[in-house]
Amino acid sequence: MEKNRKITGRPLWAAVAAAGLMIACGPKEAGMDYETVAVERGTISNSVTATGTIEPITEVEVGTQVSGKITKLYADYNSVVRAGQLLAELDTVELRATLDSRTASLESARVKYEYQKKNFNRIKGLFEKGMVSETDFEDAEYQYQTAKTDYDQARSNMVQAETNLGYARIYSPIDGIVLSREVEVGQTVAASFETPTLFTLAQDLRKMQVVADVDEADIGQVKEGQEVSFTVDAYPDDVFKGSVTQVRLQATTESNVVTYEVVIDAPNPEIKLKPGLTANVTIFTMQKPDILIVPAKALRFSPQPGQKAAATGPKRVYVDHNGKLAETTVKTGVTDGIYTEIVEGVAEGDSVAVGFKAVLPAAEDDEAGGEQSPFMPTPPGGKKK
Repeated sequence: MEKNRKITGRPLWAAVAAAGLMIACGPKEAGMDYETVAVERGTISNSVTATGTIEPITEVEVGTQVSGKITKLYADYNSVVRAGQLLAELDTVELRATLDSRTASLESARVKYEYQKKNFNRIKGLFEKGMVSETDFEDAEYQYQTAKTDYDQARSNMVQAETNLGYARIYSPIDGIVLSREVEVGQTVAASFETPTLFTLAQDLRKMQVVADVDEADIGQVKEGQEVSFTVDAYPDDVFKGSVTQVRLQATTESNVVTYEVVIDAPNPEIKLKPGLTANVTIFTMQKPDILIVPAKALRFSPQPGQKAAATGPKRVYVDHNGKLAETTVKTGVTDGIYTEIVEGVAEGDSVAVGFKAVLPAAEDDEAGGEQSPFMPTPPGGKKK
């Protein structure tokens, strides 16, 4: 609550002139009031603002490792799926033909391998008895090793064909919801150079995150664990709460503006927040509740006209004691530029001076003996003096 105390005297005219104030002379000597405010408890906070995008915490793109035509789809947009649930099937005719061919090649390689193995063991026995030349032994060994390698290769090729046939059935890797479906029945997908995306799944929309772009000038103030509030245009009257979970080191430069991504946890129990929404974010980089505060201008106030408080040295405020100002040394804490924390020196409820206010002399009313502004309209039948 603000109070006024009158200070009269010649030196105050200098302060009035310095402030560019015009005071009209009246029957009483012109003067000035100093304004006071009470020391009170409050919260001081600093914040950083940014914009970001609502995203699921876990988002998975489901693709296919084999090429083929989509024959069946078992999920669509917004479908709730479970881990291991069948989502789609590809045509398997070509994949089965490949498997059959490689199975036959494996059988042929097996027969050849078993023959060469027996032949090598026979030649080896004869060589040890000196009945065949070293050249015959080496040739038998070479044929055996080659057949073994071909057999191993054929077996790997068949395993690959079996695996590819299994890839024709697309399963969900997580419990979640389908955000997008990128294919239609009958569409051919080619996995020659990269894995084509069939579905995009979000694990749990009740747990979302905001990825905000924070300017390089502000990123030094942002730390993990800081409280965050944000709004989205879809629900302009709702304020959502969260906290900083990650400050990413990778910088992004766009139009000569450098920003850093800050990840914010965003609980979404009512499923209001949807992936892709733009969030207007406020990150509270400093927040101290229930502390003694005064306006920052109280620390700059000086009762001497034209004199400013010292920039260095002990901090001082002027406390009002029954109409008289007493200079009081205080210990300050944090500030947001408007209010400053007072750690020691004054108590809650004390009145401190924050500035001056010019006062015009009161005019007396002839008939009522009261004060009346010269700019107030005269009542009907009355006279203005």
